[in-house]
Amino acid sequence: MLDLTYETPKVKTIAGAKQDWELVIGMEVHAQVSSNSKLFSGASTTFGAEPNSNVAFVDAGMPGMLPVINEFCVEQAVRTGLGLKADINLFSAFDRKNYFYPDLPQGYQISQLYHPIVGEGEVLVEMGDGTARLVRIERIHLEQDAGKSIHDMDPHMSFVDLNRTGVALMEIVSRPDIRGPEEAAAYVVKLRQILRYLGTCDGNMQNGNLRADVNVSICQPGAYERYRETGDFGHLGTRCEIKNMNSMRFIQAAIDYEARRQIKIVEGGGSVDQETRLYDPDKNETRSMRSKEEAHDYRYFPCPDLLPLEIEQDWVDGIAANLPELPDQKKARFISDFGLSDYDASVLTAETRDAEFFEAVVAYAGDGKLAANWVINELFGRLKKDDATIKDSPIAPARLAQIIKLIKSDTISGKIAKDVFEIAYSQDRDPDEIVETEGMKQVTDTGAIEAAVDEIIAANPAQVEKAKENPKLAGWFVGQVMKATGGKANPKAVNQIVAAKLKG
Repeated sequence: MLDLTYETPKVKTIAGAKQDWELVIGMEVHAQVSSNSKLFSGASTTFGAEPNSNVAFVDAGMPGMLPVINEFCVEQAVRTGLGLKADINLFSAFDRKNYFYPDLPQGYQISQLYHPIVGEGEVLVEMGDGTARLVRIERIHLEQDAGKSIHDMDPHMSFVDLNRTGVALMEIVSRPDIRGPEEAAAYVVKLRQILRYLGTCDGNMQNGNLRADVNVSICQPGAYERYRETGDFGHLGTRCEIKNMNSMRFIQAAIDYEARRQIKIVEGGGSVDQETRLYDPDKNETRSMRSKEEAHDYRYFPCPDLLPLEIEQDWVDGIAANLPELPDQKKARFISDFGLSDYDASVLTAETRDAEFFEAVVAYAGDGKLAANWVINELFGRLKKDDATIKDSPIAPARLAQIIKLIKSDTISGKIAKDVFEIAYSQDRDPDEIVETEGMKQVTDTGAIEAAVDEIIAANPAQVEKAKENPKLAGWFVGQVMKATGGKANPKAVNQIVAAKLKG
């Protein structure tokens, strides 16, 4: 069972610090909505298209063009909220966030400040040591993405690609409940997993489809508990925001550096400035980007081109009724139905395709524990060696199940099964056919095994005497018999016969 803990974990003393400090982290995760078209236009969202080819007039900010809401994107946001056990606001509205940037042709971003579509929710983050932390979600709002400025194509000019402009984003804002670099990465991993299960975001960080802004601050021990009791952010230290993080490893490294930087400033008698910073992975450091803006700096006001969203509870209930089985539910079922360990269930539910493959193997083989062992250790291990994923697997669930059935029926041993697996994997052959044509059937004839044992014992009288004095040496005879039979003898039968012969 997981130990749900809300208490502040004791923060390790950071090397070089004069005292203990607590680390407080909040995250704003931008998740691109899985949708074929953009939030306010019918332009394609296909990744990798020619620059400026997926741009409608409204995306380009052409005069007189009006946005039209994409209902499917709204549905995806509601589905995400339900998956995070969040409140769904039946009334929400869009606002204009005004700022100038070359790849924002309208001069403003359509977002939701005052009335987001999703309210408070939660994410259960497992920490790998048997404990879990509950990170509170403050809100999820819909907004349009900006374009992309390109600075490395010409030494004198920058270019702008508007393909991403107008793509729907869900900004998932957490409370400052995250307490360390590892926990921050685990939170993003879990959030991405849930989004993938829901089908609302593919979570591809390399393409920029999931990226995080990380707010980091330090405070005196006990300050976080006072914040939790009162809700007063004044108990927490001045936060700095690290923008556009798209790697779990970089998220951890950036938080670690930023915490050390802030501690050095405060312990040196200075004060931390609230600002937005960027992380440089090459130098492993954060650097100042701009002073931190507040909401009033953007001159937010209700978007005059869009009516407020008013959705019906029956519509929300219909979405809720069709939610898929989510990771925590699936993991609990795997443990209870198949008798899996917490670790094995976690591995098998990490990705939806992995879980589907495993369940397909179980459906054919009828043995959850053995199926888990073969999927995790043999198949996943082989795929990792090939730098491949389950969708690239050359061996289908039914064929892997065949191998498991051959083991259970004592047709082949576990050792021979690994050879059968390798042939089936690399040569696309049927396991039953491999066993038959390659002569890999296990020897279960006790008479044949006994004859092999007698031969080994007769040829090694000195070793027999030693084994009689030390029964642990019987394993040597078992090994010799297996070697003599090409590994085909039934190991259980060999052990039993060797033990009986040495006793006699």
